[in-house]
Amino acid sequence: MRAIAAAPLLAGALIAMCAQPAAAGPDDGPRGEAFQKGNTAGVKLTNSRIGLSGNGLGGRSDGYRIPQPCWYEPNASADDMRNLQAQQKKQAVDAGLDYDVDMDEFGDKIDEKGQWWGVAYNAGDPAGQACAAQREPYVWVPEGDVPAGGITLEQLMQIARAALTVPEPKIKLSPDAKSYVNLGTWVWLDGAETEPRSVTATLPGVMSATVTATPGRLEIDAGTKDDKRAEVFTSGCGATGKPYEKGADEDGTKKPECGVIYKHSSVDLPNKVYTLTVTSVWNVQGNGNQGGQAVPFAYDPIEVSATRDVPVGEVQSIVKE
Repeated sequence: MRAIAAAPLLAGALIAMCAQPAAAGPDDGPRGEAFQKGNTAGVKLTNSRIGLSGNGLGGRSDGYRIPQPCWYEPNASADDMRNLQAQQKKQAVDAGLDYDVDMDEFGDKIDEKGQWWGVAYNAGDPAGQACAAQREPYVWVPEGDVPAGGITLEQLMQIARAALTVPEPKIKLSPDAKSYVNLGTWVWLDGAETEPRSVTATLPGVMSATVTATPGRLEIDAGTKDDKRAEVFTSGCGATGKPYEKGADEDGTKKPECGVIYKHSSVDLPNKVYTLTVTSVWNVQGNGNQGGQAVPFAYDPIEVSATRDVPVGEVQSIVKE
């Protein structure tokens, strides 16, 4: 395999002609880009034919990063590369510019079986462009071969995983504005989505990979590690918490199925509140398809959190004898 550099304008022309994702259908959703700013890392594919689709785009990312932010993928046939190179040379000559690329390097491949592979990268990763800059923009790959650094099914799955998002958790409490010592505070997610979320990354005609997140469980941090100040209950939380229902504590225990009982007021804390954190945990599985063969992948769960300030007061009572 021999690597050669291509002029920058030629690279742009090849991308425009040969490396665009297949057109999306009306219900396919966004393709090619899934990037969220802030404390998350997403995917912004550059010089790539890979398309992204699915209902898992556009939510809250957990910041998963693709381990290798650049790769080679199939790009152009020998004829396409030679024709575009000739076009590039003519444009350069007409503009009075030097054009020192050896045309024979491209013409010699016309009768060979194979394809030009181009470097692509994730511009959503700060290291993506630097990674791509260390590689030749195009390499010739004989038919049936994969170049060093060529995209694998595992890497395609990682791209889908990095683009996968879940809904932002929105905490609901009862009582909502203020709680009291020894009173159960019920916790659940407002408008929680329980449908699986998935993203599919597709390299047309080569392979595809789908990553799916399914609601798993809800975790509660009362805002204190001192069990003398708070007790947490999660046995009835499930994936989305347990809304308070009138009469739910008629047995006199006042213990929420999903929530917290604060045993000490918050008056002595910073801002006089407990900072309650709720974490939504989604289980993640991946399935790839290459050459008609399905390949499973396993990933750690996605965990996204939200916080609420909970002021806790203490009811004073007077006992008369």
